[in-house]
Amino acid sequence: MPPVRAMLRSLWSFWRRGRTVERAGYSVGALLLVSGVIHLAILIIGGYSWEGPLSLRKAATFGLSFGLTLISIVWVASFLRLGDRTRPVLLGAFTATCVVETALVSLQAWRGVPSHFNVATPFDASVARTLAAGGVVLVATIVILTAAAFRANPAVPVSLRVAIQIGFVALCGAAGVGALMIAKGMRLVFAGDPQSAYATGGTFKPTHAVTMHAILVLPMLAWLLSFANWSERQRLGVVLLAAGGYIVVAAGVAMENFAGRTMGHMPVALIALLAAGTFTFLAAGLMTLRAVARSSGPHGLQHGQP
Repeated sequence: MPPVRAMLRSLWSFWRRGRTVERAGYSVGALLLVSGVIHLAILIIGGYSWEGPLSLRKAATFGLSFGLTLISIVWVASFLRLGDRTRPVLLGAFTATCVVETALVSLQAWRGVPSHFNVATPFDASVARTLAAGGVVLVATIVILTAAAFRANPAVPVSLRVAIQIGFVALCGAAGVGALMIAKGMRLVFAGDPQSAYATGGTFKPTHAVTMHAILVLPMLAWLLSFANWSERQRLGVVLLAAGGYIVVAAGVAMENFAGRTMGHMPVALIALLAAGTFTFLAAGLMTLRAVARSSGPHGLQHGQP
């Protein structure tokens, strides 16, 4: 079977055989992506500002990021050992929270007021508190799913298990950085300096962004490798190579970010480190694509059929 047809059949299986809560998550994630794309189009066509806490860029970013993250989490969770009652509760809570977070940020953007760190009116304060509470729900869900990812599950190939585990650990890091940004901003707000909160509350966004999507990139690479005529040991080696490169890049961005320097003022050693990490990750990706293109046998991973 040609790789493309096998991949499409594999992806379709996650919808066709998916549980109700999984289908709901995929559908909602797609709608959030559409919301992000619409806001992005409005930004480009309308000539709106891309900077500042009032920009529609934030609505676009939240729609795209939460949509992609929700789809990733629902898909990856299908490979985890979760109870019949635990799964719908966790994924349902995660899905609902993604909707609330994106909707409130978009609402405030269209109202022309900041969404986070804004306690100017009772309504704005309630929005800020709801966003913070939503963040707690997201973090709690991610931590529980991370713990589940480390439970023994021989039904799932080790290369995919390792990719999921590393992805969830990185996502926990992203959640921690997000909590740090909120705490920093709220501290400035309560100190009577909301303008500094708006200006510096998102200082660690680069670190937050680079660690957030490992949960999609690494498992997706492992999924692609399931279509290659390779042994599981070879697949694991490529996953570890890609993970190593990703971790090096994330660590380099975090070092620069927490040092308070911009990307344009990086020391040569750090530039070399980031280049090495990027090269390693891309090399793993190219090896994967080449192996898949040359394969014709494996049908890849499908829902419920590792």
